[in-house]
Amino acid sequence: MEETETMTEVLANEETQNFVLRAFEEGGTAMYFIAFIGILTIVVIIKQIMALKHASVDKKDFNENLFGMILRGDIQQAIAYCDSKPSPLTNVLKAGLVQVMNKRPDEEIQVAMDAAVLRDTPRVEGWVSFLAVFGNLSTLIGLVGTIIGMITAFRGVSSADDAKKAELLSKGISEALNCTAFGLMVAVLAIATFGIFQHRISLILNEMTESSMSLINLVASNRDKIKS
Repeated sequence: MEETETMTEVLANEETQNFVLRAFEEGGTAMYFIAFIGILTIVVIIKQIMALKHASVDKKDFNENLFGMILRGDIQQAIAYCDSKPSPLTNVLKAGLVQVMNKRPDEEIQVAMDAAVLRDTPRVEGWVSFLAVFGNLSTLIGLVGTIIGMITAFRGVSSADDAKKAELLSKGISEALNCTAFGLMVAVLAIATFGIFQHRISLILNEMTESSMSLINLVASNRDKIKS
C-alpha cells in the first residue's frame, strides 16, 4: 500500500514538472523574458530577507539596557553596547551618543541622529522598489506574449488550409494563455512580497525615529548624571 502511494506521488510530481515544462515551451519567446524577471525577483526577495534580518533588533530589550546605561551616566559603555549589536537602529542611537559624549547641545545630537537615519534608510530599503517594477514588467511582458500568440493564431488560420487551421489556432491560443498565466504568477509574487517588505521597512524606520526621540528626551533630562 505504501509503495503504491509513493509511486502515485512520484507520477504526480513528474506530471506536474512535465506540465510546467510543456507550458513554458508552448509560451514562446516571451516566456524566457518572464523567467528572467522571475529569477531577478527571487534574488531580490532573498537579499531583502537577509537585509531585514540583519536590520532587526529587539527594540524593547535593547532600549531598556541602553537607557539604563545612560541613566547611570556611562555613555562610553552605551556606545560600546551599540557597537556590539550593529544594526540601523543601533547606528542611529550611537550617532547621538557620540555627540552626547562630546557634550554637544541637544540640537546637534538630534541632527546627528537624523543624519544617521537618512544614511541607513537605503540599507534598510535595499532593492525592494525593484519588486514593484518587476511585477509590472512581468505583467506587461505576459501581455505582449498574449498578443503575439493571438496574432500568430489568427494569421495562421487565415493562411493555412482547413486541415491545419485547428492546430495553428490551438498553438497560438496556448502561447497566449501560457504567457498570461506565467506573467501574472511572477507579478503576484513580486507585488505581494513588495507589500510585505514595505510594511516591515516602515516599522523599522518608525522604530529608529521613535528611539532617537526617546534618547534625546532622556539625555536632555539627565545631563547632570552623565560622566565626564
